[in-house]
Amino acid sequence: MTDFSPKQKKIIDGYYRNRDDIMVAKLSELVSDLYLADTAAKRKRLWDRAAAAMRNLKWKPAVIAHILDAQKPEVLAKNLEDWLKRAPTDAR
Repeated sequence: MTDFSPKQKKIIDGYYRNRDDIMVAKLSELVSDLYLADTAAKRKRLWDRAAAAMRNLKWKPAVIAHILDAQKPEVLAKNLEDWLKRAPTDAR
């Protein structure tokens, strides 16, 4: 196992402390990117990244499956908006 310097430990701790905020920001960016995606391959990569972000946020598997089955950015955007309204501030 690698020993980290105090500065590196602080950066790592900060990442995990803010992980949900980072994932929410990524999902928000992915919504925009999905609207603008011009090839099927690009859309597939973006949907794969969105699925990973949703799993990291611990969204229900049924919700993730619904969003991925629809493959519509507006469905992802609506679910993200609803999640943000329900999530307590300290959980984001």
